[in-house]
Amino acid sequence: MRFAAEQAHGANAGLDQAVNWMAPIIKKYPGISHGDLYTLAGVVAVKACGGPVIPWKSGRVDAAEETMAPDGRLPAADKGSPEATAAGLRGDVFYRMGFNDKDIVALSGAHALGRCHPDASGYDGPWTPTPTTLNNAYFSLLLNVPWTPKKWDGPFQYEDPSGKLMMLPSDIVVRDDPKFAKYAKMYAKDGKLWEKDFTAAFNKLLELGCSGLTAQEWA
Repeated sequence: MRFAAEQAHGANAGLDQAVNWMAPIIKKYPGISHGDLYTLAGVVAVKACGGPVIPWKSGRVDAAEETMAPDGRLPAADKGSPEATAAGLRGDVFYRMGFNDKDIVALSGAHALGRCHPDASGYDGPWTPTPTTLNNAYFSLLLNVPWTPKKWDGPFQYEDPSGKLMMLPSDIVVRDDPKFAKYAKMYAKDGKLWEKDFTAAFNKLLELGCSGLTAQEWA
């Protein structure tokens, strides 16, 4: 994501800020690759926000700009219908990379962190009232709060009765698709189970396409 062309992909909107935050570290420690720094920052952030310790390995080699991934490889918040959105999550993105339905739902739990920004994705609002804490609150809220379509001038999204929290169409798919929902229900009841499955899925994501990595003690 360090290249301007990739930062311009719709699903990457706002990541230029993270790249800028990491730039001084790359300058100070030129021996670390961008791939290693960005993934290390990810696992450190997970732990800092109360999440599990994710195993991390070093040794990623940065690729040239001409080899960067084309646009459209990341999950879409809304494909126009629940069926199309679910199919997009599965076949267009995660199945292609070797992930399964459990992985998809476990990774969706990271929506407990942060919020959507209108000037980036167009959507607006946090998923939970504690957007700097990573736990299974996303699943509890997703399943137990009545979510209704938000009436506003922005893209289609859902809101809770207070109007302060939001869910994307892809989140509602996690709730309503039977194959996704069985995992969402499990994670809403068992935060430790979610942490275990999230750790495995996130670790798999960090090492996807890499070889010759070396395990590091970082936490």
